[in-house]
Amino acid sequence: MSNGRPLRAGLVGLGSMGRHHARVLAGLDGVDFVGVVDPMGDTYGAAQGAPVLDTVEQLLALGVDYTVVACPTALHEEVGLQLAEAGVCALVEKPVADTVEGARRMVEAFESRGLVAGVGHIERCNPALRSLRARLESGELGDVYQVVTRRQGPFPHRIADVGVVKDLATHDIDLTGWVTGREYVSIAAHVVSKSGRPHEDMVSAVGRLDDGTMVNHLVNWLSPLKERFTSVTGERGCFIADTLTADLTFHSNAAVATEWEALQAFRGVAEGDMIRYAIQKREPLLVEHELFRDAVLGKPADICTLRQGMRTVEVAAAVLESAVSGRSVDLQSEELATHGV
Repeated sequence: MSNGRPLRAGLVGLGSMGRHHARVLAGLDGVDFVGVVDPMGDTYGAAQGAPVLDTVEQLLALGVDYTVVACPTALHEEVGLQLAEAGVCALVEKPVADTVEGARRMVEAFESRGLVAGVGHIERCNPALRSLRARLESGELGDVYQVVTRRQGPFPHRIADVGVVKDLATHDIDLTGWVTGREYVSIAAHVVSKSGRPHEDMVSAVGRLDDGTMVNHLVNWLSPLKERFTSVTGERGCFIADTLTADLTFHSNAAVATEWEALQAFRGVAEGDMIRYAIQKREPLLVEHELFRDAVLGKPADICTLRQGMRTVEVAAAVLESAVSGRSVDLQSEELATHGV
């Protein structure tokens, strides 16, 4: 696409995440950061010298090959459709849209024009999870039985337009499908709202993937403890990823039986070796941008596509539907097509 010249990239939104995108774009090899849209201006001095504009139309007038969409979730669809109409590729912060129907319109807009578009599910670029996925793909764990995630921490005051399911649980929904290479087929959930806001603050969900793998997600922003935990249990043991520190450990099933009779009744599978892997740790956001840049250039790149991002929105909608209805939601039906959750 670039004919040997640097790609021209823009940004929409200089909020908490947008400021990080601006920093990475300004130093990204093979890319010129040409402008950023934010009607509030550059309050934090984060534009890295790029002109700060009031409208997407002004950005398009500068000529851009792709644009990062980091405005509030409720505006993703409006901005995304503008970019698609103009023939501009887009990297959209997660979730791709705030409704299932909006996500589907985004997919149609970019796919029908043959434009590269992705979703910023940054956990896919976390070193621990990338290593975990590779190890699962190579069969190191054998059959996978269960995926458990915990994502807890204090309330993020930057979030005003969505609840914990769309803001945080979408990370876990996407990473679970990505590391296992599987699809959700059902989900059941409970939520609570304790902060006085119209949205939920905590969710506990149980799901099933298309190979029978059990999934458990606990997500909240009511805890003073910040935790980012993913475990995958399978035939040969258990992987544990801490995505705050990007550490990956493996707890293997033992080849040596437990001889202490008093413990045998409680241990079940005997304990084996524990390994903490040495992993090259690069900034996930930089990796995400490098992959998307390469995708725009037509190179092979493992990005989260809009269609994959849409599926995550569908599962998140099913989580909220289950919490309201008090029943499990079948994700293999067309039921979600009618929900604007």
